[in-house]
Amino acid sequence: MDGNKTFPSDFTFVGLFTHNKASGFLFSVICATFFMAIMANGVMIFLIHIDPHLHTPMYFLLSHLSFIDMMYISTIVPKILVDYIVGKGIISFAACTAQYFLYMGFVGAEFFLLGLMAYDRYVAICNPLRYPVLMSRRVCWFILASSWFGGALDSFLLTPITMSLPFCASHKINHFFCEAPTMLRLACGDKAIYEMVMYICCVVMLLVPFSVVITSYAQILITVHHIKSEEGRKKAFATCSSHVIVVTLFYGAALYTYMLPQAYHTPLKDKIFSAFYTILTPLLNPVIYSLRNRDVAGALKRVIARHRGACSVERK
Repeated sequence: MDGNKTFPSDFTFVGLFTHNKASGFLFSVICATFFMAIMANGVMIFLIHIDPHLHTPMYFLLSHLSFIDMMYISTIVPKILVDYIVGKGIISFAACTAQYFLYMGFVGAEFFLLGLMAYDRYVAICNPLRYPVLMSRRVCWFILASSWFGGALDSFLLTPITMSLPFCASHKINHFFCEAPTMLRLACGDKAIYEMVMYICCVVMLLVPFSVVITSYAQILITVHHIKSEEGRKKAFATCSSHVIVVTLFYGAALYTYMLPQAYHTPLKDKIFSAFYTILTPLLNPVIYSLRNRDVAGALKRVIARHRGACSVERK
């Protein structure tokens, strides 16, 4: 075996933090972002479950989007915070493999779910009279199952391919978690076949759902263009705006990470883009949907009003 190649052992993260005064502030920001993301997505799931006004296909899918956000931020951020507290960024080969597997599964499921949610918006605007049929409970569960299947397929294909590579002797990961492109850069030897397989998987994972988004919104724009009333157009755009913002933020960062040639990557840029869609996006998703959606805001007000009413009755 080559002297510069080794097989499974511990890895060391370079991480997000450096030994300067800003590290404590960055730690506080990431910690606050993590707990706010968990809380915001938890509230979103709770509101959708408890309020009958939100028992619609769109919110059914949105509740599962929130669940996925909670899961994949939880596979990354707790490890970052613990590493900072203990002062070590060490992760075992088994733990790195598990993190990689879970992360690819959750993020892959979100890619597909966001893409397929565009179909829901297309039906709502372009075929509103057939919405109950085209977005039936069975269709919703099919969309959900397809998303999870796509995510699981990514995990089961890419994890053994990537983690079976011989890694360079340093085992130092210039990142804050076991992400696919970073792990490939750490590997030694001929990686052409592995990179090709990963590229094909990423094309499927990103471009297939992205093509659904483009096709759906092209049809939506054509339909909106034929709406004569200004109020009708505004309502149609308001229906789609939250989803468009979330898709743009998530897909934009992911396209840079997985589709841009490695020659254009630097460790700093990779960390920034990865932090954006793995740490910040799970917080932004529920915030965007709640701030730009009257139904969610109304559900929150009703829950608060019921709670206050119950408290008043108990006091009496």
